[in-house]
Amino acid sequence: MTMQVFGHKSPDTDSTGSPIIWAWYLNEVKGIAAEPKLLGEPNTEATFMLERWNLDKPEIISDVADGQPCVVVDTNNPAELPANINGADVQAIIDHHKLVGGLETKGPIDITIRPVACTATIMYDLIGGDVAKMPDAVKCAMLTCILSDTLEFRSPTTTDHDRKVAEGLAAELGISIPDYAAEMFAAKSDVSAFSDAELLRMDSKEYEVDGTKFRVSVLETTSPATVLDRKAALAEAMTTVASEDGVDQVLLFVVDILNEESTLLVPNDLVKAVAKKSFDADAGGDTVVLPGVVSRKKQIIPNLKV
Repeated sequence: MTMQVFGHKSPDTDSTGSPIIWAWYLNEVKGIAAEPKLLGEPNTEATFMLERWNLDKPEIISDVADGQPCVVVDTNNPAELPANINGADVQAIIDHHKLVGGLETKGPIDITIRPVACTATIMYDLIGGDVAKMPDAVKCAMLTCILSDTLEFRSPTTTDHDRKVAEGLAAELGISIPDYAAEMFAAKSDVSAFSDAELLRMDSKEYEVDGTKFRVSVLETTSPATVLDRKAALAEAMTTVASEDGVDQVLLFVVDILNEESTLLVPNDLVKAVAKKSFDADAGGDTVVLPGVVSRKKQIIPNLKV
């Protein structure tokens, strides 16, 4: 059976690009038949990446079959993976998130989890000298993933190594990082075609705090006003999304990339209490600004309290 390579549900740029990178490596370097897959529609920035570099959009799958060989990238959390993931034959995990637990495998596997900002950075290291064989379009995907996950090196998750890899790729490809990142973020900020519920699910992860289940949604944008103009409708949609997804509350953080701050929507007393306990922020209205908070992985999730 052909190896399937996929990331998490609600695929962002890293979970779209990294399967393409690793499937190329398996096919062209290791001689293992592999195909990149997606667990949902890619977000606007990931779609931009595919179109900008003429990369084929991976097939979207809803589940995996028993015994299906696969490589999991950019997550190790069963809640973000197909329902039958433990029935599949997971052969490797490549990730940069904390170890969650719950995945079962058919035997010993290769696991690489490193404290860098992006899965693509890890792949660059694992591929090593064979990166030289990589087509420019795939290298461009690798660069896009790193710039996305680091917010062009603004995110506190950024390491010197992420920056070094990205700057090296950009120099080789003749790409101006500031100019290209501006293109990326403009694409990411164009959310006009999405419904309120789609926006809340677009870049989101489920997380439980002391028995309270949250869907923690992040919208990274250079135009926060465009999203915040919809705050009343988004707050209303939160109730529906929470009910359909089996969580107690949706938390929406609108990340202002350029000003390096987040605005948290505050639709009720629960979220008001979360803002106070988690970020020492007093929400007097239906939003509260959190200066310097831009990373869900490093600044939002670890601080959540109820």
